[in-house]
Amino acid sequence: MTSPLLHHALVTAPGSSPDKWILFLHGILGSGDNWRGFAKRLVEAHPDWGAVLVDLRKHGRSQDLPPPHTLEAAADDLVALESALPGPVRGILGHSFGGKVTLAYLQKRADQLGPVIVVDSNPGMRPDARGSQSTLWILRLLRENTGPFESRTAFVNRLVEGGVALGIAQWLAKNVELRGDRFFFKLDLDAIDELLDSYFATDLWHLVEAPPARSHVWLILGGLSDNLDSADKERAFAAAQNNPRTHVRVVENAGHWVHVDAPDAVFAILNEAVSSSGV
Repeated sequence: MTSPLLHHALVTAPGSSPDKWILFLHGILGSGDNWRGFAKRLVEAHPDWGAVLVDLRKHGRSQDLPPPHTLEAAADDLVALESALPGPVRGILGHSFGGKVTLAYLQKRADQLGPVIVVDSNPGMRPDARGSQSTLWILRLLRENTGPFESRTAFVNRLVEGGVALGIAQWLAKNVELRGDRFFFKLDLDAIDELLDSYFATDLWHLVEAPPARSHVWLILGGLSDNLDSADKERAFAAAQNNPRTHVRVVENAGHWVHVDAPDAVFAILNEAVSSSGV
């Protein structure tokens, strides 16, 4: 039985007919729409490119994907999605969890990709989940607050009372749906945990240190983020020094949500990666 395809949305410049496409992947608990503004800016600057906003498995409207819920399965979902797109995938960008899915997809499609852009995502194994403690705390809080609620506002208020910042609580509320006359948090948190377990258990540094022949790997790091520790950052800079197809850019005054904290700086790097890709 064939698995359903990932939900996705296409973004193109008005009147354009793109001959290549770039995938945009969100982080854990997010959705494809998180990157819509960047996708629109990119295709307007490069109308020969189209953008694909992807809801990764068990996120957004991609709820029907069967197990196993692993990093490799998430990459296989992207391979399957290619058949539904109007042209070839030549680039990919992913943030956090989506950044590691980006590298896993590169491993399967090394012959096709040019720019591979990884936004504040640790390529290595982290069995202790270091740097992601806040994400795990939010997941524990969500397990205690799946509903029912009288409104989305009630959900937001409950999370804020639990210590979540208002902006993050409002973002999480995008995953709240109406069932009957009550609201519930819709994501399968067991599946999310499985995806994160795979994320922490997978080592993809070899793709950063020796990108496949046609691809360029770009690591965008938040200067205030602890997703990569000092040893990880040293390894990243060493990779860039030793391989001309590895690039590291640090956005100094941004945290893990680099694209939220410094959107213009992130777009400038994205534009540089696409402009210099040669595909």
